[in-house]
Amino acid sequence: MSNLDYLYKIDLPHRAFTVYRYLLDRANKDGEIAGDIKLSPATVRRAIKDLKKVGLIETKQRYREHKSSLLYKMFNRQK
Repeated sequence: MSNLDYLYKIDLPHRAFTVYRYLLDRANKDGEIAGDIKLSPATVRRAIKDLKKVGLIETKQRYREHKSSLLYKMFNRQK
């Protein structure tokens, strides 16, 4: 059994599953999500919404002098 079996038990759209797996793999690394997993930015935004809705991630907007970014906090809902 995979340590990610809990993901298969949640009714997630494929886009959300793909984005969540990517975020798990890229924890603490820099990178563009949409380009790396070959999804449009709009699809990634919808996937992030899906993941927030089921409680798998939280996001926090961060602002710097000339740049902003999102901080992702990942949750494992394994039971």
